Amino acid sequence: MNHEILFAPHAGRRLRAGVVGAGEFGASFIYRSARAQGLAVEAVADPDTARAVAAARRAGVARERIRVCTNRAAALDAHARGEFVVVEDVSLLVPLPLDFVVEATGDPEAAARSALAALGEGRHVAMVTKEADCVAGPMLQAKANAAGLVYTPVDGDQPSLMIALVSWARMLGLEVVCAGKSGEYDFVLDAAAGTVTSTATGQALQRPEFAALWSVPAARLASCVTTRAQQLAQLPRATVPDTCELAIVANATGLAPDTPALHAPIARTLELPELFRPQAAGGLLSGEGRVDMFVCLRRPDELSFAGGVFVVVRCDDPATWRVLKGKGIPVSEDGGTALLHNPVHLLGIEAPMSLFNAGLLHAPAAALLPRCDLVARAARAFAAGSTLTIGMRHAVDGLAPEIVDAAPLADDAPLPYYLAAGCRLRRDVPAGAAITPAMVEAPADSALWRLRAEQDAHFFGRAR
Repeated sequence: MNHEILFAPHAGRRLRAGVVGAGEFGASFIYRSARAQGLAVEAVADPDTARAVAAARRAGVARERIRVCTNRAAALDAHARGEFVVVEDVSLLVPLPLDFVVEATGDPEAAARSALAALGEGRHVAMVTKEADCVAGPMLQAKANAAGLVYTPVDGDQPSLMIALVSWARMLGLEVVCAGKSGEYDFVLDAAAGTVTSTATGQALQRPEFAALWSVPAARLASCVTTRAQQLAQLPRATVPDTCELAIVANATGLAPDTPALHAPIARTLELPELFRPQAAGGLLSGEGRVDMFVCLRRPDELSFAGGVFVVVRCDDPATWRVLKGKGIPVSEDGGTALLHNPVHLLGIEAPMSLFNAGLLHAPAAALLPRCDLVARAARAFAAGSTLTIGMRHAVDGLAPEIVDAAPLADDAPLPYYLAAGCRLRRDVPAGAAITPAMVEAPADSALWRLRAEQDAHFFGRAR
């Protein structure tokens, strides 16, 4: 697609955006917007105003143009004078005459409040915070649609990129057997040293025997990934964000996980068309139309797939796929399935494209329906009174993520992961138990819990 031609009818129009959260993604987006055609970030909200100022300065905004404002009147006045506005709270950002609010806090409760505030002021919403999207994204999009606004995930993060790849394949009439992503980090085999190293932690395991598991015939591959997992059990594999992202893709595409905890094999890129297909064909899956992930196994001199996305499609034209295999496209040994992939995600660098599509073409990156929920299962025992606190990598220590069919909240039904996060337990929870609403003290004034209740009523006709 030639994007310059696509957007040529809108030449001269500039989308005005405000960013909530000046962390890694937000700062990247602020920098790129200063150089992208037709987009300008004019305000940032972050409790750490020094961080927001630093992000603006990094993007090239002169210090004398940046105004830190502590009230609505000051923010409106500074914006009217053409100054770059920095505020602590989203309530001071959304009244500004912006087209878009980009929510990039990574905090599910804050993201729900930001999105509701933005929609209430007539602003489109670009949602980077997947932790809120997987709980109540369909409801936020329904609210936006009702108001004639756009609510969209963004390119630069894997859900939007996966959805784009699936939609592209479907438009071409390709049958998607499985869609998915690589985990954020690779396992790197150094056969000479006899080590396997995780790029997540830098931890290296002495595994001289692992080299024998590098090149495996297709007929033995499914069993081989079990052996790989056993030998590298000390290294972390799937993360909560990985599972969260796949739940969003399931809601957008109708694809579903094959198993609630995912297969998440340790695999080389070339092995994916052998693994992500039905068991009857030698793969891992019980059926087709699935979502899953893998941990990329590679040599030190090979390109990383970390954070990339893929689809495995059925090869319905053997002659053409034989030609493509000769050109380097990974195709299964029997010629039945092939891998098509995008090996990178570029954070805020490519996120502006989602705003152009949504703001100029009124085309969100996804149409969301509540098909799946990301829920929590206790990986260890918890005592009554424990608080399920979010820690590193947006995970609660001791809670394992799973993807299940979406259902309204009920006392004995699994509770969405990011509704459980931050709650205090009412009672002891044994290892292996699914966390349910009856087990936790629901927060008294949570925008995310209210949104989820609205979503249940809107799509299922009932709420807890």
